[in-house]
Amino acid sequence: MAIQRRQLIQAAAAASLGAAALPTFAQARTKVKVGYLHTPAVDGHIFVGQQIGSFAKQGLELELVKFNTGLELFQAMIGGSLDMLATGAVLSNFPARGQGKAFLMNNIEYATAQLWVREDSGIKTLADLKGKQVSTTTGTTAHVFLDRALRTNNIDPKDVKVVNQRMPEAVSSFISGAVPAVALWVPFDSVIKKQLPGARRLIDASAFFPQAAIMGGWAAGNEYYAKNPAVIRKVIAGWADANALISGKPDEAAEMLQKTQYTDVPLPDFKEQFKASKYYTNAEWRKNYQDGTVTKWLQQVTDFFVDAGNIQNPVKAQDYFDPKPFLETVKA
Repeated sequence: MAIQRRQLIQAAAAASLGAAALPTFAQARTKVKVGYLHTPAVDGHIFVGQQIGSFAKQGLELELVKFNTGLELFQAMIGGSLDMLATGAVLSNFPARGQGKAFLMNNIEYATAQLWVREDSGIKTLADLKGKQVSTTTGTTAHVFLDRALRTNNIDPKDVKVVNQRMPEAVSSFISGAVPAVALWVPFDSVIKKQLPGARRLIDASAFFPQAAIMGGWAAGNEYYAKNPAVIRKVIAGWADANALISGKPDEAAEMLQKTQYTDVPLPDFKEQFKASKYYTNAEWRKNYQDGTVTKWLQQVTDFFVDAGNIQNPVKAQDYFDPKPFLETVKA
């Protein structure tokens, strides 16, 4: 009887402590369905976080679903099959239509968007693109970059024949010779280097920074965002640990990703692709969130989508982007 009584007392004491007394990994995990693009600028933080256990540490279980374009990502989230997503320039598109709330930035896609031309195309400068076909995926990072490159060089985008294809098909068209040029994002450049070694990278997005800073980041569905503020903060906390490694030890982070997620890309090439994005420390991001830099950069790309996509009554970046959860979660 004494043993049973002692066991009952111990059980009651444990129950009174509640779940908070248990290690985070022993508690029930919160499942979050996250869509992403398989490009280091987008999924780098996700997979570094998975490998170092930073999301699990927050009690999260990410159910990851891969997509080919940000357009498909947002369509899936709007349809209710995703809770949140990570993407590139499209982060400035759908939220401006009132479809999704942006809350977390990954990086600046500093040189991830690139324009490649065939050796036999006769294209030596951007001016030579007039009247020529350029394959890309419209409404994406690559398209925003192409538009900025043309306008900056006083070329009317209407003078270039943009062929809209999903990026894998756009690259295939370029390699086959169906089009003389392609605007893409890494790591699709590695496909061209392997299959069409004579092709030439004419220019990349770094030439237009910061006037055309294109950010990649996270957005959640409107309803999900409103109802799950605690989960949003946990995602940010897990991301922040991953970002500390990425910004502090980029070579180590690149090696981790190449070894597990990008084995088809040689490590030297992958490190080059990884460095095509501009990463900031958590402290630097805090400053960029606080002083309005992030909002300004988002709005620059939104302005492109408003014009190109004829968005009626667009939502301003200051309204579709919420910096508060990051600033409350990440203190350094």
